Amino acid sequence: MALPSTYLQVYGQIPDFFGKLQEGQAPAKFSQQHLKDIGFTSSNYRAFLPLLKSLGFLTADGTPTARYHAYRNRHDAPRVMAEALRDAYAELFFIKDPPTEKDRPLIEGKFKSVHNVADRPAELMARTFLALCKIADFSAAASHSSKPSPPEEYPLAMKSEPPKDQNDSHFEPKVKPSLHYNIQIHLPATKDVEVYNAIFKSLKEHLLE
Repeated sequence: MALPSTYLQVYGQIPDFFGKLQEGQAPAKFSQQHLKDIGFTSSNYRAFLPLLKSLGFLTADGTPTARYHAYRNRHDAPRVMAEALRDAYAELFFIKDPPTEKDRPLIEGKFKSVHNVADRPAELMARTFLALCKIADFSAAASHSSKPSPPEEYPLAMKSEPPKDQNDSHFEPKVKPSLHYNIQIHLPATKDVEVYNAIFKSLKEHLLE
């Protein structure tokens, strides 16, 4: 995500503005009229709209996102803001994590180089970002993202005997090979019993013994 270039002349009003988001219901579309309805009537507050979009609180057409609704939970709001800042201003967290007011000169320089702006806009961009950082809880966001997921449960594997080495002299195959013969004898049509006796005697001598 590109480093946001949005800034506020009234960055000091950031805590009050985001506090208002937690009051009442989220609008179907967050517009300039809604800004006026919640008490921010000056034209200086219009910059809050692109700021909310850059933070992932609003879609391009102004529809509140899941992050917007998550921020309305006062308990989770600082963590949600920290996650939004890490996403939107990822480049600044390479300078310092988390950034503080002491890092403002470095942050201003980053905005100047990325957006090719003069000193004053770069200063306002940095002050806007740092004001947002003051209402974020980066430690909570870090602990939330680092929670280990519950281990997956797998069915117990059936126990099986390890295969024996076939080169082992004690190896005994479970199934012993065997050969079966199917011998058909066509007896001649005769009434002489001695012929049959001779045939069966020969079978006994050559096959059965």
